[in-house]
Amino acid sequence: MNEQASNPTAENFVIPNLETAPQQVLDLRDIHLPDAISWWPIAPGWWFVLASLILIPIAFFIIKNMYARKQLKRDVRSELDIIKQQFQSMQNKSQLAKSLSILLRRASMSYYPKTNIAGLTGNDWLSYLDDTNNTSSKDKFQSDIGNILISAPYLPDDGEISFDDKALIHLCESWLLAPHRSSYRKTSQAQPS
Repeated sequence: MNEQASNPTAENFVIPNLETAPQQVLDLRDIHLPDAISWWPIAPGWWFVLASLILIPIAFFIIKNMYARKQLKRDVRSELDIIKQQFQSMQNKSQLAKSLSILLRRASMSYYPKTNIAGLTGNDWLSYLDDTNNTSSKDKFQSDIGNILISAPYLPDDGEISFDDKALIHLCESWLLAPHRSSYRKTSQAQPS
C-alpha cells in the first residue's frame, strides 16, 4: 500500500459526482461593460490646444500692429533725418519748410487715418497740429515759426524766406516723433470750407 500511496495514478483519484455534491450559492452578477468614455470634461492637452487656437491669432494681431506702428515711426524718423541732411548740405530754408510741411501732412494722415486731414489748410491745419501734439512742448504751431508751414509749400523753389530753421526743425521733430494715439477726436474740430 505504501507503493500505491507514493505512486499516484489515475486510479487513486476520485472524481466527485457533481449531481450529488452540495451546490454552493454564489452571489455573482453578470459582467457589465464600463460606460463609454465621455467627451466632457476634456483632457488637459485639449485645453492647451483650444487656448493656443485662440491666443496665437490674438498675439499675432497685436504683434503685427505694434510692428506696423513702430515701422511708421522708423520711416518718419528716417525721412526727417534725410530732410535735415539735405538742409545741412544745401542751406535752402524754402526747401526745408516745404519738405517739413509735406512730411507733417503725410505723417498726420498715417497717424490718424480715420480723420479728414487732407483738406485742412491755414490756421485749421496749425490748430490740428497743436491739438494732436502729445508733447509738453511750450512751442506751438500757431506761432510765427509755425506760420511758415502755411506759406512755404506755395513758394517758388528759389524763393527766399527768413525764419529760425532750428526752431522749425525742433517744432516739427517734436510732433513727428511724439507718441500718437490711433484716433483723434475733438468735438469742436473746424471743418474745412
